[in-house]
Amino acid sequence: MIRVLLADDEAMIRAGLAAVLATDPEIVVVAQAGDGRAAVELTHAHQPDVVLMDIRMPHLDGLAAARELRDVAPVVMLTTFDEDDYVARALEDGASGFLLKAADPRELLIAVRAVAEGAAYLSPRVARRVLTGLRSGLTRPAAAKRKVEALTPRERDVLTLVGQGLSNQEIAARLHLAEGTVKAHLSAILRGLDVQNRVQAAITAYEAGITE
Repeated sequence: MIRVLLADDEAMIRAGLAAVLATDPEIVVVAQAGDGRAAVELTHAHQPDVVLMDIRMPHLDGLAAARELRDVAPVVMLTTFDEDDYVARALEDGASGFLLKAADPRELLIAVRAVAEGAAYLSPRVARRVLTGLRSGLTRPAAAKRKVEALTPRERDVLTLVGQGLSNQEIAARLHLAEGTVKAHLSAILRGLDVQNRVQAAITAYEAGITE
């Protein structure tokens, strides 16, 4: 089972998200929070596989809560806004995904499954914005290349597949490795690139030109 925690200050939104998640028999909502501080406390208490976090919440906003939880559980940010500033801050704060509330309900299930399996997920509209920003010169290709070149050949292989959006299980199958070995390589990659999560690692791979 994939255990999910919902965090949104609107009870109606939480009810709608829970109803969508309930359509997948392998997903269960273990807790719900109406503010960011409660979300942090309940995440520590329940240890969910995925946290779905609204950005604008009382007491502690979703971005700050995600920052506190970056080493506890993967967080997918939920918002009705898709401004570049929110996207950039969410990724910098360690979010593993970014999903618009206006997205198709099926996208919610895809995002939860992807993040639970160790992958990252960006809503297609958000991904286009990120790539547009990269292509417009908001990148550091030289620095990215230096960081990638410092990795071992096997770590670069893993990073390339992370950049293609593959999960740990898919990478293990592609490279004929144990999933635990892939996780170990990924930890080394994050340290080597000085990034917080695989979304940021994938962006570095794009900047370095090793993946599209």
